[in-house]
Amino acid sequence: MEWMLLPLKRYADFQGRSRRLEYWMFTLFVLLCALALMAVVFVLTGFGSSGSGMLSTTFLVIFGLAYLAILVPSIAVQVRRFHDRDMSGWFVLLNFIPYVGGLIVFVFMLLEGTRGPNRFGPDPKDPAGVNNLGEVFS
Repeated sequence: MEWMLLPLKRYADFQGRSRRLEYWMFTLFVLLCALALMAVVFVLTGFGSSGSGMLSTTFLVIFGLAYLAILVPSIAVQVRRFHDRDMSGWFVLLNFIPYVGGLIVFVFMLLEGTRGPNRFGPDPKDPAGVNNLGEVFS
């Protein structure tokens, strides 16, 4: 659960690097929350029966507010994932390319980050650089 909530703790932190685990666990958390909220909407509105317009509108507003609440941490964790690949955070703008942009970003989010420190900070898998000690002393 810690990995799922870490991007919320680093709400608007666009600096540093994030592991794949942090990104995908946060994505899973957002998906599970959305599914749970949709299940509540379907149960309370009677699966779309008539007379539930006000309740549906209320939940639509709740969905919108929830989306706005996670928008900044979602962008921030994606920027940090690009940083982990030693790429600029501006690559997030690839999402705006119709059809292929989201697919390109999806592939980048699946790829492993660079090993060791890069220009955006230490390796999040090995922040102390323990695995690189052999390189230092050789």
